[in-house]
Amino acid sequence: MELKLLNDQGQAASNVAAPDTIFGRDYNEALIHQVVVAYQANARSGNRKQKDRREVSHTTKKPWRQKGTGRARAGMSSSPLWRGGGRIFPNTPDENFSHKVNKKMYRAGICSILSQLAREGRLSVVESLSIDAPKTKLLAQKLKGMGLDSVLVITDSLDENMLLASRNLPNVLVVEPRHADPVSLVFYKKVLITKPALAKIEEMLA
Repeated sequence: MELKLLNDQGQAASNVAAPDTIFGRDYNEALIHQVVVAYQANARSGNRKQKDRREVSHTTKKPWRQKGTGRARAGMSSSPLWRGGGRIFPNTPDENFSHKVNKKMYRAGICSILSQLAREGRLSVVESLSIDAPKTKLLAQKLKGMGLDSVLVITDSLDENMLLASRNLPNVLVVEPRHADPVSLVFYKKVLITKPALAKIEEMLA
């Protein structure tokens, strides 16, 4: 598999050899969907809380007498059938939203995403990407000169200049190879990998 190697102007200068086991796999939509959904579900925290009929503030007085009114029998205003009553199956903070995905499946899903990005021309390699000062303007100009507006940058080591310069750009995310998640790979229009980071990805997913 050959990946495009870009220069500072965003033009393809040459090609870089990449293993077919990572960047040449078939597109597995079902597996990618499962990996993306599992990643988002595992990021959820069970912080929702609703009250059941024991916990709502109410009086224990019977609203009206049992017989003779022509209305349905009612014993307490905390009934879930009433406005302001408790929930029948309330959400609790100990809810578990996690999905189990095996390591082999996760790696196969990442490889399938990378392979599809390479086929669509959305994945490129660059020798290195750095800026001289932690200025958002410098990084924005550099990426604009390369023709990149929405991009996930995977670099071998995230220095302070790149971290501070990229965090205020809404369509730019700079991460290390171990933090390249499936949601970000699918979300951004382009993926830019530095040459040292490409070696790390090959080592991680081999």
